[in-house]
Amino acid sequence: MQDSDLHVVHIGEERDIKPHAQEIDDVIYALNSNLDGLTANEAARRIAEGQKNKIEEKEKESLVKKYFEKFTEPLILLLLASAVISLLIGQYDDALSIILAVIIVSTVAFVQEYRSEKAVEALHSFVAQSSQVLRDGRVRDIKAEELVSGDIVILNRGDRVPADIRLTETIDLRVDESILTGESEAVKKHHARIDKQDAPIADRKNMIFMGTIIAQGKGKGIVVSIGDETELGKISHMIQNTEDHKTPLQVKMDQLGKHLTMASFAIIAIIFIFGFFQGNPLLEMFNVGVSLAVAAIPEGLPIVVTVTLALGVTRMAKRHAIVRKLPAVEALGSVSVICVDKTGTLTQNKMTVSKLFTTTHIEARVSNLEGRIEFLNESGVRFDPKHDSHLQKLLKIGIYCNNAHYSFDHQLGNPTEVALLSCAFQGGLDDLRKNGKRLDEIPFDSEKKWMAVRYDGEEGTKYYVKGALEVILPKCKFFYDNNQNPLETKEACNKLANAGLRVLALAYGEDLNSLTFVGLVGIHDPPRFGVKESVLKTRDSGVRLVMLTGDSKDTAISIATELGMYDRDSIALSADDIENLSEAQLANKLDKVAVFYRMSPSLKMKIVQSFRIRGDIVAMTGDGVNDAPALKASDIGIAMGKGSDVCKEASEIILVDNNFATIAAAMEDGKGIFSNIQNFLRFQLSTSLAALSMIAYCTLHGNHLPLNPMQILWINIIMDGPPAQSLGVEPVSKDAMKQPPRNPETPVITRKMITKILQGATIMVFGTLFVFFNALEDGVEEQRYATTIAFTTFVMFQMFNALNCRSTSQSVMTIGFLSNNYFLMAIGGSIVMQLLVIYIPWLNYAFETVPLSLGDLFYTVLIASSVFFVDELLKFLKIQH
Repeated sequence: MQDSDLHVVHIGEERDIKPHAQEIDDVIYALNSNLDGLTANEAARRIAEGQKNKIEEKEKESLVKKYFEKFTEPLILLLLASAVISLLIGQYDDALSIILAVIIVSTVAFVQEYRSEKAVEALHSFVAQSSQVLRDGRVRDIKAEELVSGDIVILNRGDRVPADIRLTETIDLRVDESILTGESEAVKKHHARIDKQDAPIADRKNMIFMGTIIAQGKGKGIVVSIGDETELGKISHMIQNTEDHKTPLQVKMDQLGKHLTMASFAIIAIIFIFGFFQGNPLLEMFNVGVSLAVAAIPEGLPIVVTVTLALGVTRMAKRHAIVRKLPAVEALGSVSVICVDKTGTLTQNKMTVSKLFTTTHIEARVSNLEGRIEFLNESGVRFDPKHDSHLQKLLKIGIYCNNAHYSFDHQLGNPTEVALLSCAFQGGLDDLRKNGKRLDEIPFDSEKKWMAVRYDGEEGTKYYVKGALEVILPKCKFFYDNNQNPLETKEACNKLANAGLRVLALAYGEDLNSLTFVGLVGIHDPPRFGVKESVLKTRDSGVRLVMLTGDSKDTAISIATELGMYDRDSIALSADDIENLSEAQLANKLDKVAVFYRMSPSLKMKIVQSFRIRGDIVAMTGDGVNDAPALKASDIGIAMGKGSDVCKEASEIILVDNNFATIAAAMEDGKGIFSNIQNFLRFQLSTSLAALSMIAYCTLHGNHLPLNPMQILWINIIMDGPPAQSLGVEPVSKDAMKQPPRNPETPVITRKMITKILQGATIMVFGTLFVFFNALEDGVEEQRYATTIAFTTFVMFQMFNALNCRSTSQSVMTIGFLSNNYFLMAIGGSIVMQLLVIYIPWLNYAFETVPLSLGDLFYTVLIASSVFFVDELLKFLKIQH
């Protein structure tokens, strides 16, 4: 039994029945109440027993504790170890820069996590502050949090519902339930029992729920659930109990940090031990070992990752996407499934006339680009509706039988009626209601399914009627032009309904039982501009799209089909289909599902978690409170800018323009960002491996070392830094969206990448050692010359290798030498700094270098360029084959 269920005891039996499926008397009996309300003493007793109409929050963890937890992540610990080593060898500037980088990266992560925890707090804005109740048979105003189960609550237009309530009386009651269902149109309510025990929230028409708003009419009801037991309370619990997930990049960075630490220190230990047993001075081997440790640890990695993601955030902001958590930028490139909320994301959340049925089968469509209606005949040819008297008559009825107000920049009233006015006015008609007098109105009622207005206007005194075809057609004795027949009309109605349209029949006459039938109007919420193209682009990249909606099956499938998300092999599942399935059972049924309809918050969350059980990386879009649990449960929550604060706080990304097309653009950035991070790693690891290999070789063979400790640190801290970090801002490839989603199980360092690293490191090692041994002769000055030219050759190798690392597969000729200005500045700056180390006397002393001739510089460039030409040749051969 769920929290909001009632435990009703009958003579001789015991059974669980939900309040919407009970008669009013049974609900009152179960709650030990009556229609005059509780007594003040009884309410006080229930409060004393622990009943409290308040959504509780979990005890919050200390902010200080949360902040320092960020310093326990593997890569951060690795950096701190690097800082300690730098302090031991007196490199205080290096230690300070590393510590500052750690603080910046950890602080950014903390701030983002802190902001993400505001979702539950935002829920409180939906809780009513006060309420009218019957106590001791009298109406009283009390604080909403003092309500108890069994209270009788009185509700009027504009009230926010203070608890979950089973209605006992209704007068033209309509409720805005958009925070729970996501559907913007107010729901007509009644107080009769609903037979279906497991009816979804949207179908519980005799219930109203905490946080929703009375849009029209008034009513009375009995409180059946309060606080945490309400539907809003359940959402709060789902949000609080859903753990935050690390993105694939965060998981792989943690693993990489551990592996690099173990591998680096293992190699360094071997070098130190062999050097010691060969009789090398202990202090010298310690300095070399420590320098190699600093060189081996990619302390620039967290900085590059943060800067790369931050630049991605900036690019996405220009595309109307606000990123609340930096890792989410890259994670979009790994998404394999997107669960899309229909209303407002795929569609405009604006009802629009789509088709008009007359004897000439006229069709009206909305231009997504301009927001204007154009009229087309059966052949799809545009025409002026002013020239068709039948169509004019149909549009006139839509104006007369209407209570909405419309102008191009302002609309007020029922969305369906606003759509009728928009169509009529853009069809060339004026507001005819201004020129006559309304004599009477029979309002729409969900029972009778029609509305009529009696008007004295330019056509005399007439009834103008709209409603469901099955109730309008029996009232009609005539057809407007005598060319229609009931069978043809019913077939047209079925055709429109099967297309997912809401169908209205329009008629007029002097007598309600002797009307003239004029035609049908099909209305729907049209797709947003550019969404179809983005859906196809996203699907072509290997990402699966699934629609989640509170709509009916026909409407959901119609929109999904129109957007290319649903084909003949697809299936749609309802709330009833998945209600009693476990997440694991549902996971086994997801292969062909493209649409889930009539969904509730808990079911949306179940769907997301089921996809994750399958190993998918899931993005979820949403705009209502009802979407918040699923947003938080997903790997990437994407909220609409027009959505609730709860929804935004539970998400990682906010779409300011509420447009799915923005998601596709963001995914493109995500794919490019991960590629840039891999390029950076390739560059840094090939450099570190080459340096380690050279020192290891010379140590094991008892040779002079080609690089001294200061030069190793210079290569790592200064020469690696700017070129490596410039690789993180490489422009996104135009082919990024053609790549399939990245498998989250795929390591950051792939086999192909290892091959590239070994390729570059091998050439750098052989090239540098060749130059070093060729220049090495006895004597201190000659040894300094050999070290200097080897040092410079190795630095130039890095510059050419950085050029290779701009792309794994594309030639520099293809991506362009000048396409990354940051890279050009970094390479230029690094070369200038290396020349200073060679030619400035006091730097010669510090780094034990000597000036080189122009011929020497040309020689080092010639040797170092080999790493570039080999890589370009391999890329060319791969392209050709």
